[in-house]
Amino acid sequence: MDYMQRALSLAKKALGHVSPNPAVGAVVVRDGQIVGEGYTQPPGSAHAEVVALREAGDKAHGATMYVTLEPCCHFGRTPPCTQAIIAAQVSEVHMATLDPNPQVSGRGQAELEAAGIKTYVGEHEEEAREINEAYIKFITSGMPFVVAKFAMSLDGKIATRSGDSKWISGEESRRYVHSLRQMADAIMVGVGTVLSDDPHLTARAEEEETREKQPLRVIVNSFGRTPPQARLFQMPGQTLVAVAAPLEEVKARQFNGLAAQVLELPAKEGSVDLTELLKALGQREISSVLVEGGGTLLGSLFDLGLVDKVFAFIAPIIIGGKDAVTPVAGDGVAEIAEALRLSRVRTQQFGQDIMISGYIER
Repeated sequence: MDYMQRALSLAKKALGHVSPNPAVGAVVVRDGQIVGEGYTQPPGSAHAEVVALREAGDKAHGATMYVTLEPCCHFGRTPPCTQAIIAAQVSEVHMATLDPNPQVSGRGQAELEAAGIKTYVGEHEEEAREINEAYIKFITSGMPFVVAKFAMSLDGKIATRSGDSKWISGEESRRYVHSLRQMADAIMVGVGTVLSDDPHLTARAEEEETREKQPLRVIVNSFGRTPPQARLFQMPGQTLVAVAAPLEEVKARQFNGLAAQVLELPAKEGSVDLTELLKALGQREISSVLVEGGGTLLGSLFDLGLVDKVFAFIAPIIIGGKDAVTPVAGDGVAEIAEALRLSRVRTQQFGQDIMISGYIER
């Protein structure tokens, strides 16, 4: 059995529940049998290693631990995992990857080795880093990991010339988008999307019921045009309206009456400074943002080099029309050679739709 692969599958269960902490899975093995396993619990609760050690009990003595990220060696909301591993008298620890957190970054491994525990690094490292790609960016830069998502027709349209956009993608694609929302700390849209689609911006479970824990809804709304009757204000969870300072007092009172947070930011070329917005979200410990449009917001983020990953859903339909809306506006590039390119590209089929995902090359 691939014990590290089992640990990785456990880590995925923590995604969407443990931010700003990393999603980690751990497995304790003795005499070829799993005697304990676990994954990171919500902030302030036990880390994966401690959950696995508690389940293993005395069987952890002389056992081998497989963990998807280097164990922490510092006091945060909980005591260091390295001390728990040493106290349990584990003999070997296999780590998929080291923790880039400056407070750890090899120190956890060194502490284990100093206690006589053999350590190994690198099993399934690429997959382990992908699971925690948002955490890695956030902990090393203070900025959230930005994912751009859009659904378009075969001819690159996200709506007809009249603005109709329901539904371009199929049910299977939309179900997968809800899984992306579940893993994000925040969902971001421009005010144009709110005005045209009046979306809920919630994450729903397989049963189509709205989940109790919801990502923060972020509306980029430079001049406070979001209507107070928008459905997202009635949805569970929190809404943040990012506006260009100064916001008219009457509009500020209106949003406050809706229990929405208002974030006033410097204006850049007449609109909210998106770099400052992402910095502000990072300061709130938002480590991942799923941006769902519209084209103006996505275009600006791409132009500024602020997008890290892309999920594009392509439906086998032709919309046509020179005035139909496209997914990415902004300035774009003048030459094909300047076009943003994706690396580590993957394709996946959802019903009749094709999803293409990948990372923006830097």
